[in-house]
Amino acid sequence: MKRKVMFIFILVLLAGYGLKAQILIPVKWSYAAKRTGANTATLFLKAEMQQGWHIYSVNQAEGGPVKTSFSFKPDKGYELVGTVTEPKPLNAMDDNFGIIVSSFERSVTFLQEIKLSQPAVTINGILEFMACNANQCLPPERLEFSIPVK
Repeated sequence: MKRKVMFIFILVLLAGYGLKAQILIPVKWSYAAKRTGANTATLFLKAEMQQGWHIYSVNQAEGGPVKTSFSFKPDKGYELVGTVTEPKPLNAMDDNFGIIVSSFERSVTFLQEIKLSQPAVTINGILEFMACNANQCLPPERLEFSIPVK
């Protein structure tokens, strides 16, 4: 009897060991660069959201969700030209925040123009965004990125 109880105890322990908490990752990011001239390039920062999830505009008004933002590490090999641009977002009243929010669903590509002072450079930085669906918002997430420009 003791052996049987011990065996069941070990099976329960091993079954529990195999269980892992689900980690929600509803947004996947990808990065690219394209030369647009001898000394210019465009950076592409693309977010793809799972069905039902969205992220917010870089121009999201204060007092609401965390807007998407990009911070580029300074480097003597390039300089930013203007600010990050985006396509037209969806604008809707959000009862949770009590304001009109500007968001993107499915996918969005943010663009940043740069001027190059070296033939090849790697653009490093950090992006911050918040993903929400109809039931919940995840805590804001910060991701490092690295984009080679050749």
